[in-house]
Amino acid sequence: MSIANSAAPSPLYRAIWRWHFYAGLMVIPFMILLAVTGGAYLFKDELNRVLYAQYLVVEPQAQAPLSPDDILARALAVLPSTATAYLPPNAADASAIVTIKGDSGKQRVYLNPYSGDVLGILSDGGAARSPIMLLIRKIHSLDYFGWIANRVIELVAGWAIVLVVSGIYLWWPRNKGVGVFKIRSGAVKRPFWRDLHAVTGIYTGFFIVFLALTGLPWSGFWGDKVNTYVNEAGIGYPTGYWDNVPVSTVPMKDAMTQVNWTMENAPMPESTPTGEPAFSLARAVATFDQLGIAKGYAVDLPQGPEAVYTASVYPDNIADERIIHLDQYSGKILFDAGFKDLGAGGKAIEWGISVHMGQEFGLINQLVMTGACLAIVLMCVSATIMWWKRRPKGSLGAPRYPSDYRVAKGAVLILAVLGIVFPLVGLSILVALAIDFMVPRGWRAKAA
Repeated sequence: MSIANSAAPSPLYRAIWRWHFYAGLMVIPFMILLAVTGGAYLFKDELNRVLYAQYLVVEPQAQAPLSPDDILARALAVLPSTATAYLPPNAADASAIVTIKGDSGKQRVYLNPYSGDVLGILSDGGAARSPIMLLIRKIHSLDYFGWIANRVIELVAGWAIVLVVSGIYLWWPRNKGVGVFKIRSGAVKRPFWRDLHAVTGIYTGFFIVFLALTGLPWSGFWGDKVNTYVNEAGIGYPTGYWDNVPVSTVPMKDAMTQVNWTMENAPMPESTPTGEPAFSLARAVATFDQLGIAKGYAVDLPQGPEAVYTASVYPDNIADERIIHLDQYSGKILFDAGFKDLGAGGKAIEWGISVHMGQEFGLINQLVMTGACLAIVLMCVSATIMWWKRRPKGSLGAPRYPSDYRVAKGAVLILAVLGIVFPLVGLSILVALAIDFMVPRGWRAKAA
């Protein structure tokens, strides 16, 4: 957000302006990356249906579809190896999908559920449902570049909140009646870009903070810590569900095609071998349908004598989110829990994630989140142009160092609160403060 004109900025104002400048300088490239990839992922299902129509869409038939066992057999005939999952058609014109794990990794076989014809084979896209969407998702989180890059994205999300908070302070009218709620008539060059930056930020700041907060649960450090706290506090996954059920040491996220955030570290239950063969996939699918699980679910197949059949669905309506585990021999329901069974913390975070991904409120949800993504790009571009126009030749053009940093205790307090809530951001703040204090005053003046 832009800063209001001030004849003699206070030390606090100057300190916050300086922090806003450096924070923006550090995160602008990453913010653009997050906005572009996140905006594309909002339309995951629509893009998949267009890009992979030949794999996903079939002509509806009057005849009944083949049984899941028949479809599984036809997939294995084309790609002999180990089947790990089955995705039933979620509509009359949808294909059936079988995930098969081989020496080259997981692949998905797409079949016409009426004829059993193979429509094609693609690499496994997991919850993204296609290779291209998986690529976009991994770029969004920088998963391709290891855990350090993932921590960088976590820092960027935290600093985005710092930017919004500091931007609102800089924008605040200060005895002028109203702030800049629209681009002033006659504004040209740098004042135009400043107004554009400020107006965009003040109208979309809430949504940017929302995106940052609801994206953080996926982060490797903050997200894992919050997941542990929420579940240990009894406000995450449902308690008592494992009291009389044998469980393994395998977390759900390592054994399932798709699992919600709250349950990802919960243990997988185990089947009890009886000496009898496991029942068929068709029986498992029939059981899941009888239990009323929402369409679009995935069935994970047992991968060992003590493994289970699992159905999981993460639908647009978060209220229909559900996970069911069945004993592969007896068909006994070992676990059946949905959104309604989660604690308050789990519900809040799952709802936030659903809105973050543009799922909860349909097209309007997608459009609002897309607007926030476009606003982020617009503010990053306007900030860069504004800085470039302000920047003296041969200088960084940073706001001048406060004449009395001791007066800027308010800025430090705001940063301290954010640093406590987001520890990695707090650590980066301490490093930045140390550098800022150690830079000789002569260099500070020159840098400005």
